[in-house]
Amino acid sequence: MPEFQFPVVDTLIISIIVLYIGNILTRRISFLEKYSIPQAVSGGVLCSLIVLAVIKFGGPKIVFDLALRDALLLAFFSTVGLSAKLSRLAAGGKALLILVICAAIFLIIQNTVGIFVAMALGKNPAYGLFAGSISFAGGHGTAIAWGQELKESLPGADLMGVAFATFGLVAGGVIGGPVGERLIKKYGLSTSDAEGDKPMMAEKDAAPSPEPVTMERTLRTVFILAICISLGGLVNDYFAAEGVKLPGFLTSMMVGIAITNFADVFKKQIRQQDFDKVGEIALQLFLAMSLMSMDLNALAGGFNVLFLVLVIQVLAVTFFAALVIFRLMGKNYDAAVICAGFAGLGLGATPVAIANMNAITRKHGPSFKAFLIVPLVGAFFVDILNAIIIKFFLGLPMMQEASEATAAVVNGIA
Repeated sequence: MPEFQFPVVDTLIISIIVLYIGNILTRRISFLEKYSIPQAVSGGVLCSLIVLAVIKFGGPKIVFDLALRDALLLAFFSTVGLSAKLSRLAAGGKALLILVICAAIFLIIQNTVGIFVAMALGKNPAYGLFAGSISFAGGHGTAIAWGQELKESLPGADLMGVAFATFGLVAGGVIGGPVGERLIKKYGLSTSDAEGDKPMMAEKDAAPSPEPVTMERTLRTVFILAICISLGGLVNDYFAAEGVKLPGFLTSMMVGIAITNFADVFKKQIRQQDFDKVGEIALQLFLAMSLMSMDLNALAGGFNVLFLVLVIQVLAVTFFAALVIFRLMGKNYDAAVICAGFAGLGLGATPVAIANMNAITRKHGPSFKAFLIVPLVGAFFVDILNAIIIKFFLGLPMMQEASEATAAVVNGIA
């Protein structure tokens, strides 16, 4: 099949157009607006469907150069780190601990569900981990990494993982808004219920920025973000040399956290409004590029299995968020926004969680507690917990026996 590749700049242009179209769709289609579907999701999915139609009508395979996407992800998480002042952690300390525990429990549930589905389909139960937290909570990077790690005992697992991660990214963006909206409507919630956020709201509103947007101010913002990304890369290289593998976005966020808290110690002001805007733009562009580049044609062959697993995992995260997390988080407005974020976190990735919460809060009002603890759980704790839980499941006797049998069959055929 012939290919037509869009270079980096053209990919950026198309992603911006996708966001504009997504914004129009969200405003014009009542369903999208009612359930707070992120504009990157509606526009990105539409673009991927158009790309699929081009292939089906005999056109070339369209490929987007996604080199810029990785930089956008690093920039976004750098802004998350720059907003994470330790002085605010006390307000979300207990809630943060509860959400971390909930995330660990859900990862176990997600893998258990995936294993049962794999066994019901007569497959090696280890494949169920790719229908569980490896692909959904872990995302593309985790799916590819574990697919390479287990390629001898689980052939084709890497492609399966990428497929699940792709559909999970979409599902996480689609289901999060409705979950939050349903809870807000059912319990009549509003920002006045967010009692724990009022100190942070007062802090944020107490120092409005009188300084106009100048070249110096813009350069300062870009400079700090560049430092976060550059030093984050160096920190990542250091840990890699010591045998510790960390995602690049995590170390960039760690540098951001260090910078903003050192600035607090030395009484230097970091204008959070500037980084919030940059972070939102980077997030939306990252999601748009990810969704518009989905290869739906390659995923169509196993669509029945993909759809079955996706439906089951969507139900699992929806019920867990609404019945467990919402209650443990206090059954208030913050809890509803956190549930919307958790749905994105459990099925897609941290950027999807943030996009879901952005869609809710733009409509109903701010929830600083949700924006504090969900990114911390997603970026700091989920990857660590996921690695530990995956290792635990892979160490179970039934997993090792099934994987050895599969490897023996593959080696016999070879």
